[in-house]
Amino acid sequence: MTPRKIKENLYWVGAIDWDRRIFDSLIPLPDGTSYNAYLIKGSEKTALLDSVDPNMTHILMENLIDVENIDYIISHHAEQDHSGAIPAVMEKYKNATVFTSPKGKDMLINLLSLPEEKIKTVQEGENLSLGDKTLKFIHIPWVHWPETMATYLEEDKILFTCDFLGSHLASSELYAGKDPKVFEAAKRYFAEIMMPFRTVIRKNLEKLEQYEINMIAPSHGLIYDEPHYIIESHREWLFGEPKNLVVLPYISMHGSTKKMVEYFVDALIARGVNVMQFNLVDTDIGKLAMALVDAATIVVGTPTVIALPHPATVYAAHLASILKPDLKFASVIGSYSWGGKTVETIAELISNLKVELLTPVLAKGVPRKEDFASLDRLAEEIAEKHRKNNYK
Repeated sequence: MTPRKIKENLYWVGAIDWDRRIFDSLIPLPDGTSYNAYLIKGSEKTALLDSVDPNMTHILMENLIDVENIDYIISHHAEQDHSGAIPAVMEKYKNATVFTSPKGKDMLINLLSLPEEKIKTVQEGENLSLGDKTLKFIHIPWVHWPETMATYLEEDKILFTCDFLGSHLASSELYAGKDPKVFEAAKRYFAEIMMPFRTVIRKNLEKLEQYEINMIAPSHGLIYDEPHYIIESHREWLFGEPKNLVVLPYISMHGSTKKMVEYFVDALIARGVNVMQFNLVDTDIGKLAMALVDAATIVVGTPTVIALPHPATVYAAHLASILKPDLKFASVIGSYSWGGKTVETIAELISNLKVELLTPVLAKGVPRKEDFASLDRLAEEIAEKHRKNNYK
């Protein structure tokens, strides 16, 4: 690739990863991703903001081939998809100094073996002059690591946010505009990566309100040339009330749980409750995570396997627990043959969620008339609680 001009003396010099389909051996990437690095040429100094994943170091170095000097390397976040090519940059530009947050310094040393004497830490609100351009550093911890910071380019009113407000999306486009696909990717990104740190991220979003922002340049995905759209989207995800939605991850071994799920979904719909049903045999966990951003209630549908919930539903419950969505209610439906601790196990797995546990419905073998009646009662209970809380 070649550098792409954003503003005068400001260039995108990153890499597009069209083929990557999994991140951290966990997170699906149905649309690939990008590793955004930015080059700012001031009248006196030149700065590189972040780098790229180690596997694409050669692309970054090709983009920098005509750059004679880099004085400063700004490392917003030490994770290797952003910092992994810094050693190669430092090898070429031997006089470059790395600027990072205090916590970022130790991480860069530990993860990349960077020489301590080449790293300078910066404090909240500290400025770095490039001559006719000024960089202001903003600490935004826990988006999604404790050392993350952002940089504000004062003269152009551009905010470089690293992982904050980003999206996993490979695209030949440089700018997001109002493209719904970009904002769907951003919601997935928020759900999978940022949602567990919602409380701290709220404070970080509020911190940005003091800045006039013409453009937001994250480290993954497209640049937001209309930044208020992504800011307002995150405001809704962070501060909005849960919606009138039940998320229902399930799996069925011999059909009994599936019958209960199908009946229960119809019962909820008949009572005006929206449902998103996920068969865990082939569910994209990113879509499940996105649904949890909005949901008021989760109901886990599971058969019993050797006295415990099916392992796939254990995984789903654990996922919900670590993502920490703003759920209000939870329950379990499913079947068993001779007994077990299905409900107790699911309840323990989601114990750190601040939810009210509603009466579970477990059928012994094939569901019968009384089991369907219990599903109706559970559906009515959920509908009533959603109405009472005015979830829309």
